[in-house]
Amino acid sequence: MSSVPSSQSPPLAPRALYEEVAERLRQRIFNRELEPGSWIDELKLCAELGISRTPLREALKVLASEGLVTMRVRRGAYVTEMSERDVREAYQLLSLLESDAAAQVARQGSEADLAELQALHDALEASLPHRDQFFAANERFHLRIVELDGNRWRLQFITDLRRVMKLNRHHSLFMQGRLQDSLQEHRDILHALLQRDPETVARLMRLHFEHGLQATGHTPQDPVQ
Repeated sequence: MSSVPSSQSPPLAPRALYEEVAERLRQRIFNRELEPGSWIDELKLCAELGISRTPLREALKVLASEGLVTMRVRRGAYVTEMSERDVREAYQLLSLLESDAAAQVARQGSEADLAELQALHDALEASLPHRDQFFAANERFHLRIVELDGNRWRLQFITDLRRVMKLNRHHSLFMQGRLQDSLQEHRDILHALLQRDPETVARLMRLHFEHGLQATGHTPQDPVQ
């Protein structure tokens, strides 16, 4: 019996079918092919994807655990629709979590960490005027700050919140002039990080989220602290 040549790696185990289905549906939701509030037609999707209902239902459970899908008794699955309260509370939580993470990085981040954030910010600057590229670069910058902080629970909460925030119909960066305002706020945040000023960077990050919330047309019931 011949052996596998040493130059070849053994094949990777294929991803479970329901995970593939979940990823396809996730991207359809993010691309607005499945709109917030819309009913998910399981039979139609099964026919489109050429699968049975079992992997589809497992995929829907995954998306429900992420907050992207809402399961309703005897009515099926719907793409989650964010209420005004949902948007406000998500911004307030992100403000608290990310401002504290940024302060920790200002205190404890290495020179290499700060250089990496500078490079990510440079990519953000270069992404204008391409909105989709700006969105992606913006998210990389924010998530990298949280990763550098090293609190895995905080990272998980923020990742989940940011995923659900993509459902927001009134995303703040769609507002006229908000891209430029957001970019200037990032410049100020980066400057405070490079100056290793945790109090200032935390304050600027909170303001960044407060301004983002205001740009959606919502205002906090209580000022973001």
